[in-house]
Amino acid sequence: MAIRVVVVDDQDMVRSGFAALLSAQSDIDVVGEAPNGRLGVEVSRHTHPDVVLMDVRMPEMNGLEATRQLLDPPRGVVHRPRVLMLTTFDIDDYIYEALHAGASGFLLKDAAVAELIQAVRVIAAGDALLAPSVTRRLIEDVTRRRPAAPRAARLRLNGLTPRETEVLSLVARGLSNTEIAARLVVAEQTVKTHMTRLLAKLGARDRAQLVVLAYESGLIVPGASPA
Repeated sequence: MAIRVVVVDDQDMVRSGFAALLSAQSDIDVVGEAPNGRLGVEVSRHTHPDVVLMDVRMPEMNGLEATRQLLDPPRGVVHRPRVLMLTTFDIDDYIYEALHAGASGFLLKDAAVAELIQAVRVIAAGDALLAPSVTRRLIEDVTRRRPAAPRAARLRLNGLTPRETEVLSLVARGLSNTEIAARLVVAEQTVKTHMTRLLAKLGARDRAQLVVLAYESGLIVPGASPA
């Protein structure tokens, strides 16, 4: 079944260009477009996309508020798409808030075509788009400048086993399940089991929120070299 995508961007050429590029893929179906967050929410509620490609700065309603409305919908609305935020270097402040709102990843607006297509596939598969170095750098920058209740965040890690804590630290450094399995010399299915437990214990929606918690708690120190 094709991945259903809605593209939300106030720049007509950007929106149309993304939609055309994605529609050309045999496994992706662009089911809607919108020029602002308000209409993006409406279109998404009617079309039920798997992924919403969401710009941050838009008139009427920005991408951050639209993401909140899509991922924390009113009673009776059950569909929650995954949101891939479109960003540029000069709007880093939005990233921290977008992760907390439930966004699953970020993509620079000048990314290569192959990166755009792969990003949609990664998000649709249920993973977070956190591996690219640029995304890690943006997350580190925001969490360094805007720490949120580190003591409370540390307390949330108390219920983790040593292995789960180790897996969380590797997730936060951008490693995939395959890479974590290789690092720990365990089966990939074992890593997936740890991931399921981490999400449940920490009340996180996906990998993106696990990364935020790892930085907030001090488990990962921005700029520090991996152990």
